[in-house]
Amino acid sequence: MEIAVEGSKTEIPEGASCLDALKESLSGKKLRKVVACKCGDRILDLSAPVPETCDELEPVAEDSPEGLDLLRHSAAHIMAAAVKRLFPEVKVTIGPAIENGFYYDFDTPKPFTPEDLEAIEAEIQKIIAENQEFTCEVMGRDEARALFENMGETYKLELIDALDQDTVSIYRNGDFVDLCRGPHIPASGALKAVKLTHVSGAYWRGDENRPMLQRIYGTAWHDPKALKKYLNQLEEARKRDHRKLGRELDLFSVHEDVGPGMVIWHPKGALVRTILEDFERKEHLRRGYDIVVGPTILKKEMWEISGHYEHYRENMYFTEIDDQEYGIKPMNCLSHMLVYKSRIRSYRDLPIRLFELGTVHRHERAGVLHGLLRVRQFTQDDAHILCRPDQLQDEILGIIKFVSDVMALFGFEYEMELSTRPDKSIGSEEDWERATNALKGAMESEGLPYEINEGDGAFYGPKIDIKLKDALERRWQCATIQCDFTLPERFDLSYVDHDGERKRPVMLHRVVLGAIERFMGVLIEHFAGAFPVWLAPVQARVLTVTDAHNAFAEEAVAALKARGIRAEADTRNEKLGYKVREAQLEKIPYILVVGDKEVEEQGVSVRIRGNENLGMHGLDATAAMILDECQKPFAQGGMSYSFAHANATSSL
Repeated sequence: MEIAVEGSKTEIPEGASCLDALKESLSGKKLRKVVACKCGDRILDLSAPVPETCDELEPVAEDSPEGLDLLRHSAAHIMAAAVKRLFPEVKVTIGPAIENGFYYDFDTPKPFTPEDLEAIEAEIQKIIAENQEFTCEVMGRDEARALFENMGETYKLELIDALDQDTVSIYRNGDFVDLCRGPHIPASGALKAVKLTHVSGAYWRGDENRPMLQRIYGTAWHDPKALKKYLNQLEEARKRDHRKLGRELDLFSVHEDVGPGMVIWHPKGALVRTILEDFERKEHLRRGYDIVVGPTILKKEMWEISGHYEHYRENMYFTEIDDQEYGIKPMNCLSHMLVYKSRIRSYRDLPIRLFELGTVHRHERAGVLHGLLRVRQFTQDDAHILCRPDQLQDEILGIIKFVSDVMALFGFEYEMELSTRPDKSIGSEEDWERATNALKGAMESEGLPYEINEGDGAFYGPKIDIKLKDALERRWQCATIQCDFTLPERFDLSYVDHDGERKRPVMLHRVVLGAIERFMGVLIEHFAGAFPVWLAPVQARVLTVTDAHNAFAEEAVAALKARGIRAEADTRNEKLGYKVREAQLEKIPYILVVGDKEVEEQGVSVRIRGNENLGMHGLDATAAMILDECQKPFAQGGMSYSFAHANATSSL
């Protein structure tokens, strides 16, 4: 049969393996970096026979995204093999590849210790040195059940029983056997750089009522240099952990006594949050949105109409008032639809853009709660746009422009992803197709690159997910745009068109920052707690050398506050070096020192964050310097924006 590899056609015998086919076209040096092959969208083991229907093979290199995924999935199997060697009594469950790494969940009589991890890592290196071949075997369900039952692997039996197929595939490497659809690297020796990172608890199948397992995390890369770079990033991430910085900078706290996933904002954190929210309100008004506010709880019947009661109930909280059941809102869209429906709308009224900084509650499992990044109560910068179908593309592009401007303000790059219809959903195929095509068409009209995320849309409509990249090149889901033809139908929303007929509007659900709590967590880690000057809770601190300078320090603070700058004085009877060090640890942008000379010349000695000394400046010049620094991000982000909003809270 004839097969093409990288544009070069070659003849191979029937039943030839992918590796045999690649050998005919690739040099030895290039072939050594190949871990699998690809036919269309399907990735195959190198040992797999070339499918008869395949006319072109693509090599999968170890440093490609697919290759790294294979390395990490295979590393999970190798790690599980090492665990079973050292702890035969342990039961294995599942071990997928994840972004930048892998994990495997184990049912073990006692938790793994740091010493256990060291031993497991050493055993992994032995298995790599043994260069164990990964082999695939397809067998019937009953045969597979008997195999794993004989091994005492009860979790594998549950997985087999959940499969809707007559045959299953298993992979072997050495003595280790695992239920897996593959593919894998050719042999364990292809794993050149692996490191176990930590252990955590995880419920089986994510269900709090099921057994608590031990999850071992690790990372794997195509070479030691890439691994070292990633481990350095992990170390930097630990330093930037928003939970650690939240305590050190006195921004927020989470208390189990109050309730898991419930954040208490301290004065400085609440001030940063308020500045963000003030910015959002003014920016939305500038872009043609109206601000609305809806109730926190609504009758159960409203959630039944919307479909949330049937499709989202497990994520909601309910209460009873006057013998009637109410749902605590997990999102803000219902109230916004009722605002729209409060009077007859004309086609001339559209689009209508409704914005709310709405606090919502969602029941997240205790095991996934994580500082500010995963909480149960949070505030969304939620908006809903109701428009005519002919306005849809322009409105989607307007949201994308809004998101782009805001991401530039914070210095974030971002990627876009189109999430399509999930299995659990409402609405007709026609409406889903129209909505999906609208989102796709808007991005393609501007030449915006995007990936497809099959089956991950909201239950009522497809969505564009916008994932920002932070200073450590980590991706965070924040902004989203959802296109919805279904809820306007369910709530009987309409407008009177130019022909006098009633028509259905289309609804766009969207957030820009997303959850304020989550975005704050991302910001803290992105800036390592050193917020840009416009957002810093304290923009300037005036430090005195001795008590004799206290009066002028207070005058300086008053003068800066009068210009809208968030300033405070440190007049404690401490050494100047100690005060400077504390201000630096608190990441205050401007440290202003007052001594004899400064009092005499009515100025301050200016140090900026990073310990650069700018020397003596008058108070007016210092204020101008700070305000100019505040404005720079807005200019760089393409926003002609009055800076007054950022210091509007200084008098609070």
